[in-house]
Amino acid sequence: MTLDPVHFDGIARLARRIDHGADERDRRAFAETVWEEFLDPLVLDGRTVLEPVDERSRRLVDCEDIALCDRSFPTEHGLDAGTINPTTFKNGLVIDIAQAAMSASPSDLDLHRSRTTVMTVHSNDETMTVDETWGKFDEGYSRSRAVKIPPLPRFAEGVVHALALYLAESNHARDHATDVDDLLVLDGPIYPRGLLRWADQHPDLADFLLEDPRPTTVLENYVRLVETFVDRDVPLVGFVKNPATRVITQTLKTNRTIDVSTPWNDDAALFTRLLERGEYVDDVDGDRWERDTSALTYTNWFRSRGGVDRPLSADGDALGVDRRLPHEHYEVTFFVVYDPRDDLVYRIEAPYAFTRDRETRDRLARQLLQDVAIAHGPPTIVEKADELARISNAEKRSLRETLETQFDTSQDRTYDDHRWDEAY
Repeated sequence: MTLDPVHFDGIARLARRIDHGADERDRRAFAETVWEEFLDPLVLDGRTVLEPVDERSRRLVDCEDIALCDRSFPTEHGLDAGTINPTTFKNGLVIDIAQAAMSASPSDLDLHRSRTTVMTVHSNDETMTVDETWGKFDEGYSRSRAVKIPPLPRFAEGVVHALALYLAESNHARDHATDVDDLLVLDGPIYPRGLLRWADQHPDLADFLLEDPRPTTVLENYVRLVETFVDRDVPLVGFVKNPATRVITQTLKTNRTIDVSTPWNDDAALFTRLLERGEYVDDVDGDRWERDTSALTYTNWFRSRGGVDRPLSADGDALGVDRRLPHEHYEVTFFVVYDPRDDLVYRIEAPYAFTRDRETRDRLARQLLQDVAIAHGPPTIVEKADELARISNAEKRSLRETLETQFDTSQDRTYDDHRWDEAY
């Protein structure tokens, strides 16, 4: 059933009870203050957590002009991994399955055919065993592996999901690193952010990271991937579609020298205010903001050493993973691009090993800006990798049914599982 008009109006009237604090003009002005006074560098407890790679600046490019420019990198490869999502069975098993795939432009059908598949398994039954050796399938084009996760009842679903996803992605990237000639674009951050967040926010999982070799093996895969690409002088970047970092906003909230509350939930909201161009125009209900949608706007590159980026910073411990290059080469650097056509921000990451060179960081920025302008969103090469790696809802249901047969059990379903299955 839909809402009756009277019910809709009753709900809408609730908004009148809310005083949303400072008006939009004040928030834009505060964003400018943050930009001018706090980001060059951003300091927390005497430690620099964010600073520009070069000069602090905001720039713009016309959407049509950048789309027509010559390519900075003649070829591109994309990488992504998809999962069935954690599934709990009545026999106590918690399982997730991930498959990773790499896309290429121009197309490479043999590469597109290849997959790396990882199944992670959790059980509180200590007698449960798993053969963890790698196997091949699809005439040798693809590899697969099952991995047992030690008992972690409170975090079982999160762990099986993260490790399946990151193991598949990182192994596939390393296996096919030599297929990349000019540029690799990961669908997401350059390091396993979910795993690093455990160490930053969850003491129980931080102990798991120290005691069990699997999570650090995953991080080591990404560290070795960076080293491989540095050795080959081929850049890699991460395209983050939904940036949710809070390094800037959380640092501002703990800064006692700021006497105004920070109004943004995360850094993406702040950068949206900083990069959105337009003007206030007269309207029947007063003035309103009118956005300029003709140009992509973007920031300079920043070096990030706070939050989940800290372990890979020059003074971080990388969770014990050995680093063969100077430690600063692994640091996360990023710039933010704002697409006014959809009112969205994207974060593009790269290791400092590449962005410390002005020409390389300019070429990377130009390539990704062109990709966004042409695709009207995330780069086509990323969307192609997503399409190759994605497991459809019908396939997820079929795989779960196959697992039910294999284990002679059934999925531990809730009403929500039933409702959403029916919806599809």
